[in-house]
Amino acid sequence: MPSDAFMWFILGWSVLLTVLMFIGGYFMFRKFLKRLPKNDGYSTLDWQDYYIDQTIHLWGSEEKNLLNDLVEPVPELFRDQAKQKIAGKVGELALQEKASRINQDLLIRGYILATPKRDHKFLRKKLDEKNISYTAYEPLFEQAR
Repeated sequence: MPSDAFMWFILGWSVLLTVLMFIGGYFMFRKFLKRLPKNDGYSTLDWQDYYIDQTIHLWGSEEKNLLNDLVEPVPELFRDQAKQKIAGKVGELALQEKASRINQDLLIRGYILATPKRDHKFLRKKLDEKNISYTAYEPLFEQAR
C-alpha cells in the first residue's frame, strides 16, 4: 500500500507542475504579444518607451510622487511595469495635447486609460485620501475598458 500513496503523490505533483507551467507560460506569452510589431512596425512596448522618452523632462517631482502613490496597491513585483504603462499613456496624452508639463489632470486621465476597470476603485480610494475630486473624470471611468 505505501507504493499507492507514493503513486498518488507523484501524480499530484505532476499535475501541480503542469498547472504552474501553464500559468507561467500564459504570462510569458502575453509579454511576447506586446513585443510583436504592429502594422506600423513598432510594438506596444516600443510606443510606450517612445512616449516616456519624449516626455521624461515634463515630469515634476510632485507628479512622480503622485504616480508612486497611485501604484502603491500594485504588488511590488509588478509595480515598475504598472508605472511604465501609466507613464507611457500619460506621455501619449501629453504629446497629443502638446502639454508643456505633466500635471495632475494628465496623470489621472492617463491612469484611468492605462489601467483595467477593476483598478479604478483603488484610484478613487487614493484620490479620496488626497482630497482630490474625481467627478470630472466620471465619463472616462465609464468608457474605460
